[in-house]
Amino acid sequence: MQIQVQPASGTPIYIQIVNQMKYLVASGGLVPGEEVPPIRALAEELMINPNTVARAYLELERAGVVVKRQGSGTFVAESPPSVSKSQRQKILGQRADALLTEARQLGVGFDELLELLRGRHDKMNVTTP
Repeated sequence: MQIQVQPASGTPIYIQIVNQMKYLVASGGLVPGEEVPPIRALAEELMINPNTVARAYLELERAGVVVKRQGSGTFVAESPPSVSKSQRQKILGQRADALLTEARQLGVGFDELLELLRGRHDKMNVTTP
């Protein structure tokens, strides 16, 4: 599972995890019934406190994105809730802000960034809704 946290972003780490997991579910990167990494394993991978991951998983459970099965682990809900337009815009807006900031730090101009995004889009063979 591809989750990355940016401690200096200004967004709490648990919210970053929540947003990225919601994105992974919405994009099909995580499918219904799929097990998500155990709290300790994800915390070690991200080099963060396990309580942070536990808080993210609790938020995801409250939102109906994941379900806990006693003794079995945490799994993507069989019918995760759809993400509203305002939620999508908020999540993508945060990711866009992070991308623009990183591009600026790397000296990548806006036109070059757009070109990169178009290339990635074409490579993924994604059709725009």
